[in-house]
Amino acid sequence: MCGIMGYLGNRDTVEVLLEGLRRLEYRGYDSAGVAVSVNGKIELIKSKGKISQLTELLKKHKPEGPSGIGHTRWATHGPPSTKNAHPHADCKGHLAVVHNGIIENYLELREKLEAEGHTFRSETDTETLAHLFEKYYKGDLEAAVRRGLKDVKGSYAVVAICDKEPGKLVAARQYSPLIVGLGEKPGENFVASDPSAILPFTRKSYLIDNGEMVILTADKVEVKTLAGKPVKKSIFHIEWNADMAEKGGYKHFMIKEIFEQPAALRQTIGDRIVGRQLDLNLEGLGLSDAFLRRVKKIVVVACGTASYAGMAGQYAIEQLCGVPVVVDVASELQNRECVFDKDTLGIAISQSGETADTLQAMRMAKRRGAKLLAVTNVVGSSVARESDGLLYIHAGPEIGVASTKAYTSQILAVLLFCMHLARVRETLSPRVARRLLRGIKALPDLAEEALKESDHILALAKKYKHIKRYLYLGRGAHYCTAMEGALKLKEIAYLDAEGYAAGEMKHGPLALVTEEVAVLAAVVEGPHYEKSIGNLQEIRARSGKVVVIANQDDTEIKKYADDVIRIPKTEEVLSSVIAGIPMQLYAYYVSDLWDREIDQPRNLAKSVTVE
Repeated sequence: MCGIMGYLGNRDTVEVLLEGLRRLEYRGYDSAGVAVSVNGKIELIKSKGKISQLTELLKKHKPEGPSGIGHTRWATHGPPSTKNAHPHADCKGHLAVVHNGIIENYLELREKLEAEGHTFRSETDTETLAHLFEKYYKGDLEAAVRRGLKDVKGSYAVVAICDKEPGKLVAARQYSPLIVGLGEKPGENFVASDPSAILPFTRKSYLIDNGEMVILTADKVEVKTLAGKPVKKSIFHIEWNADMAEKGGYKHFMIKEIFEQPAALRQTIGDRIVGRQLDLNLEGLGLSDAFLRRVKKIVVVACGTASYAGMAGQYAIEQLCGVPVVVDVASELQNRECVFDKDTLGIAISQSGETADTLQAMRMAKRRGAKLLAVTNVVGSSVARESDGLLYIHAGPEIGVASTKAYTSQILAVLLFCMHLARVRETLSPRVARRLLRGIKALPDLAEEALKESDHILALAKKYKHIKRYLYLGRGAHYCTAMEGALKLKEIAYLDAEGYAAGEMKHGPLALVTEEVAVLAAVVEGPHYEKSIGNLQEIRARSGKVVVIANQDDTEIKKYADDVIRIPKTEEVLSSVIAGIPMQLYAYYVSDLWDREIDQPRNLAKSVTVE
């Protein structure tokens, strides 16, 4: 959740740092701070709370100098407080650092440093870095950072500044994202954890890889390995612009991005389905037909929402291609090395392309000889660079931390790959393939239709605003819809919500159903329809409130539900793209109502947007 911004140049350093940090607010944070090199010393200004509170402090005293670093923190080690806010300094205040990630051996390092006479002021793991660099500093900040990081176990994106070298920043990366912004005009450079932070100033950048260090001055950027070997980097041009990260009149980024889904889906399709014959063109996929023909198993590597997009893909690939698919969260896959071999294709799904657990599982898969296909939104991200094949979703920047448009675009991208795989393996007739491709091409228009239910969904959120326990149900293609719907409600409304395969209700969860429970179920036309109706009857027999997502032309479903949310009809195997949209809207509206009406505010800054 944390954000990093660093600057060297002739502008107002504090204002540049604050602007960059404001662009990172969407990631959620509980404190913020800056460190600026001023006339041979480092000045730290930090504050618990919002950047607006830090700004008020800086109005009283604003350090002026040629370089500085800033940070927004989401508490991991130690509660939110000014003392735990970044940047952190060494004993004498000569050196300061900002850091994203986790130093796994910080307690061991801290005990050693305290025994050597170092005095700690915070409860964070990050402060350990400041004292390590102090310990090894002999007049060369680059050398001190390099030596200090040899003692560190864990993940980091770290930037250091020293009063004895005021025109220099030294940064390094291991698993946590880091990007260098190259000044559009001579005499300035930037470093940040996210492209959003540098977009107001430049679109030219270097993407920093794991195990790399950056030495920045206002006029020069050097990239090296942690061992000191020079690394040649190509300039990467960021496609997004600063305006794309604005709310555009919507109250929150999350609702803006929910309504951007038709456009995002169109961008995902792009020119991949062309001509009257609906030819599928996945140019640049990077996986040979020969390999795809011999694949014996597919393993989806993902976390959270992305893993549920993978579940939708699992259903489609197994049904249409006849290839078994394993879906497990990446943090658990790291312990299941045996699922990968040379005949396995791993599909790594990540919006940011920087998800640490996903990257770790990918590297394990590579060691076992598996090939990897990246499904990601961020061009040049780590997931993209470390994969054999690529399928960008092209959904545009997703600012809301609760993923919405990336989720539906990820499902769509995997469906496109599924159709390609079916063609290569000849598992579908040309007639069926054309029908499905026609259905895929229609999905953006169907998403627009689904969004027309937003007023009705808001009314349902108001109707059930007193409900504090939810069950989400789905079968087949909509098991993932249930899981993702429950996750969204937990993530942004902080309510008790559980997703289940509907067939599992009789194995325990039915005991939870009472008149104080609402059940949201996705029930669309397909092979599971009758059994799903049976599940609804069981719930109503126990006085549970039933809200069903159903096809527009389903006239029977209202007999089994208290309320119905209508979605346009499509092929059942494609319908998870559309059915997820009402779930997103319901979670958003419930969260917003809790925030405005029930006096138990949900942390919308963390999960939805920046106010």
